[in-house]
Amino acid sequence: MLRETRSPRQNCREKIERLGLLFHTVDDQPYWNESAAYRFEKPEIDKIEAATNELQATCLEAVERIISQDQFDRLNIPEWVRPTIVNAWDDDPPALYGRFDLAYNGNGDPKLLEYNADTPTSLLEAAVIQWHWLQEVMPQADQFNSIWEGLTAKWKALIEEGYLDSGIVHFGCMDATEDLMTTAVLMDTAAEAGLEPRFMYMNQIGWDSSKDCFVDRGQDRIRTLFKLYPWEWLIKDEFGKHAIRTYSHIQWIEPIWKMLLSNKAILPILWEMYPNHPNLLPAYLDGPHGMTEFVKKPTLGREGANVEIITERTSFTNPGDYGDGQFVWQQYEPLPLFDGNHAVIGSWVIDGEARGIGIRESDSPITQDLARFVPHYFENPSLSNAVT
Repeated sequence: MLRETRSPRQNCREKIERLGLLFHTVDDQPYWNESAAYRFEKPEIDKIEAATNELQATCLEAVERIISQDQFDRLNIPEWVRPTIVNAWDDDPPALYGRFDLAYNGNGDPKLLEYNADTPTSLLEAAVIQWHWLQEVMPQADQFNSIWEGLTAKWKALIEEGYLDSGIVHFGCMDATEDLMTTAVLMDTAAEAGLEPRFMYMNQIGWDSSKDCFVDRGQDRIRTLFKLYPWEWLIKDEFGKHAIRTYSHIQWIEPIWKMLLSNKAILPILWEMYPNHPNLLPAYLDGPHGMTEFVKKPTLGREGANVEIITERTSFTNPGDYGDGQFVWQQYEPLPLFDGNHAVIGSWVIDGEARGIGIRESDSPITQDLARFVPHYFENPSLSNAVT
């Protein structure tokens, strides 16, 4: 794993804007950064893929443990929501996607930092933008990236397996550029699979009390809903109780049991279940347990908010709005540092399988919302031979 300095393509901003990436530059600083690229060897990619699939399996085992042993208290899940989570898990509804954040520098084993299991973003950059960059800049190389194909295949499977009782899928998100772009990718892959996507902002979803159902702006009943909106927010909203009471009337994507995995309290549970697992870090809910270097982070925090890193030499703190809830203490695993850039690997899971990665880098060891996205590639001997 190496970070290379590269020359950006001519008119690169216009090219990525045509692909839908609108916030490529923020405050005169690049968000999409193709003046660099990360080069991997094929065995390194294989290791990331294997670790991602292994982590997905362990996470599903953790959900089963939480439910079977009634450990909801450890995640502060409200009691009135728990039966719905149990029923949803037993019904085995479809789960579309997720993103593991990993610390990995090409040596040793990738380490899990957290699992963005419910509402992961940066999907456009990972699935589309860096792939087009590769095709134009070095078509003889390869990239760990079949995210788009995986999403399209999953939507088709949902049709074939009868999960969708109509060809219409409603998509909802907040009025934020990154959320809109991520939702657009999911809508495009659904359309490619033969579905009819309908977009709404979350605050445009209506409730029809006479029919006891959620409706769209045209007053049509919502039967399948992808929501780029965290479950922990949804259950606190005015109509959250309706969502829980009528949960079985809608095909929710992602399903409600995903809120167990998007909660960072899952990290201590994983460590208890799999102590000394090569892809896990020690983590606890009640303090550092003697760790001299650790990260304290809120269980429901987002974008690096209220994260604190304590090492023997120094400390880093990022302010935010999540400092009054539950915290996790996780052993500090330094992100690899390349020319002053701290790089984190986002490893994407589509339909339960590893499908690709995206790399974001920041000046700080705490990855925040404006961390720069940098493309990657690896040399694939079989592909090179086919090209020549």
